[in-house]
Amino acid sequence: MPPDSPLFGSHLSIAGNMSNALREAEGLTMDTVQVFTKNQRQWKVTALKDDARDEWLGESQRLGWNDARLVAHDSYLINLASPNDELWEKSVAMMREELDRAQALGIGLLVSHPGAHTGSGVEAGLERIAEAYKRLFAETRGSTVVLCLENTAGGGSTLGRTFEELATLKSLIEKKAGKDAKGRVGFCLDTCHALAAGYDIASTANGDGTGKKRTLAEGRKLGDGMLDEFDRVCGLKNLRVLHLNDSLGARGSNLDRHAHIGQGNVSLGAFKAVVNRPELRGVPMILETPKGEDEKGTPWDTVNLRKLRGLID
Repeated sequence: MPPDSPLFGSHLSIAGNMSNALREAEGLTMDTVQVFTKNQRQWKVTALKDDARDEWLGESQRLGWNDARLVAHDSYLINLASPNDELWEKSVAMMREELDRAQALGIGLLVSHPGAHTGSGVEAGLERIAEAYKRLFAETRGSTVVLCLENTAGGGSTLGRTFEELATLKSLIEKKAGKDAKGRVGFCLDTCHALAAGYDIASTANGDGTGKKRTLAEGRKLGDGMLDEFDRVCGLKNLRVLHLNDSLGARGSNLDRHAHIGQGNVSLGAFKAVVNRPELRGVPMILETPKGEDEKGTPWDTVNLRKLRGLID
């Protein structure tokens, strides 16, 4: 892989053995990987075993993948914006576990959905999240794991649907946590979520796949426009992970349904803008598209990665 090429990878399963994800990524010619570090559907956590940790560290070292190429995603059960004290405390404890496991495994980037305020309001929800990280960062001083706040599709009371909400949240965390937050908060940008939240990177002007298809050049202009807006509001220098997903939902639908690259409502030109953006070289670009194989028996991850690599100038 040339040093100026994008870093492409996928979210892979840790079933059976955590290190299987690294070996699978290698077999699929990936440059990076994202994983859950435990069962993300359960509150109960099984302790990380020393041999599993050591094997993971050994495999990542063999591949030459440093902490900036290794991405974890936190549990979907966590809701740090919750006004319910019991759920909030459980969520804080679970996020502490996520941070500790990532640190132990040499994973430098931890992606997290901000949470849902469930009726308390946007301002109250953002404050609640910031209070959680004030505690968490104080408890984990010395950690090198960077929290990557992910934009959301915007369904229900979920926070982070706009770049402005993400920027506000980062500022709140840094204000409350002070020096404990220095260098520890970044962002993750998901293309499916951006479209579903209303950002126009759609393959057609209608935003739902109907009507005249936009050209690659037109889509690229829209994609660059979205990245320019992100840079203005959040700063591309703070963008540490990208989720490259197509969208089954229309623009502004708030529907979080991922699709294979080129088979949804995101313009291929928008993906071309992302993979060619100079500021994003070295930033992990992760697929979270459906698994399985196409009609020729080729893994869908391979099919999608070929499409993305084919968009490089």
